Amino acid sequence: QVQLVESGGGLVQAGGSLRLSCAASDIFSVNAMGWYRQAPGKQRELVAIITSGGSINYADSVKGRFTISRDSAKKTAYLQMNSLKPEDTAVYYCNADLKRWFTSAYVNYWGQGTQVTVSS
Repeated sequence: QVQLVESGGGLVQAGGSLRLSCAASDIFSVNAMGWYRQAPGKQRELVAIITSGGSINYADSVKGRFTISRDSAKKTAYLQMNSLKPEDTAVYYCNADLKRWFTSAYVNYWGQGTQVTVSS
């Protein structure tokens, strides 16, 4: 069954690092993949996206600190988060356009989310 599964969240101190993973399973092809986050009481916001060709965009708030990457063979995206700040605290969600075997259309999927908490 098609899934996007995030992992790697946790509790870290300000200035620390975390590496999030997002693995897509039971699919034929992955197009763009992205990371979003949502803090309590706030709207979900884009953190970073990476296309199948490797083009990348970051939110201004994370530029220079976060790095998105992907392993096409593993159908997995990563978010390396360095120099974490308390304001980075949120649930982080993976998002991707996935194509199942024997289909012609990409369908957008969300992961279940993984909690990232940065203490001061």
